[in-house]
Amino acid sequence: MKKASMAMATAVAAAVLLAGCGASPNARPDAGGGDGDTSSDAPAELVFAVVPTDDSEELENSFRPIVAAIEEVTGIPTSIQAVTNNAGVIEAQVAERVDIATYGAFSYYLASDVAEVTPIAKDQRTPEPGSGSVNSIGVVTPGSDITGIDDVAGKNVCFTDPASTTGYLTAAVALEEAGIDPESGINPLFVGSHDVAVTQMIAGDCDIAFVAETFVTTILPERGLIAEGDTETVWTSDPIPGTPLVIGDWLSDDLKAQIVEAVTEYNAVTAYEAGLCDDFSREAPPEWGDEYAGQTACMWGGTGAFAFEPAESSDYDVIGTICDVLETDVCRSEG
Repeated sequence: MKKASMAMATAVAAAVLLAGCGASPNARPDAGGGDGDTSSDAPAELVFAVVPTDDSEELENSFRPIVAAIEEVTGIPTSIQAVTNNAGVIEAQVAERVDIATYGAFSYYLASDVAEVTPIAKDQRTPEPGSGSVNSIGVVTPGSDITGIDDVAGKNVCFTDPASTTGYLTAAVALEEAGIDPESGINPLFVGSHDVAVTQMIAGDCDIAFVAETFVTTILPERGLIAEGDTETVWTSDPIPGTPLVIGDWLSDDLKAQIVEAVTEYNAVTAYEAGLCDDFSREAPPEWGDEYAGQTACMWGGTGAFAFEPAESSDYDVIGTICDVLETDVCRSEG
């Protein structure tokens, strides 16, 4: 795989995060108390970073039950930090100031090149293992003259973030393969998040938006931001590995094992039964099957996952293939 450049990292976002996250975990005093890691090198606090969507409060609330599980198992207070973008999280991980983070597959690829981090889990959308794989889709308003990827040339295109797998990179590869330069062959607009990309496309600010499929099929309809018939899908990517949850290798082996246990031992329903999410719950969706019909579940992560299943670095080797095709700054070799 080509090594990823960190030129895209946003210093302002990093500075904001670093200012709010305290000293390096390696310098933190003993946490004390609880049933978790109370060794002399245990941090006083764990920092969990997320990249907010248009509704950052809802996103943070969806991770509070997971944070509650981590605190229960480790005995260490854990705070949620909403960071402006993926680059800000990566910069903070380089400085060892974010212990746990969730972001897209490509952001993990970037982070693994410059920070000592390891993916421990990935979204499992339904009770079926492997169901966390996602697709990037291109959506337009009904009646658009764009009916496929070949029609995107010269159009105003909404993307999310240059380091987003579903919100830019897979679509950029498809454009390249269609003979369309994703930088000069279109007018690219990076709007920061999937929900904003869809709503701005509907508002007429761009002709097509490339986003993660779940935002159009589930997340935005559940929020009441779009309704059936507001969008039409004209392109769908091959499956992309599910959203990784990543931890810092600077944490002790015992503490890392406890975090893995906390994240993977519950699903959204058993987490509710354990009292982890009284304020952040919902009814189990139909796609979870008859076994869970009518049951109450936690909001379990930003994609509304059923659970997190174990992950490893090799799950994300596909990103190297993307970078073999693209010549964007975020994929360009530094050597």
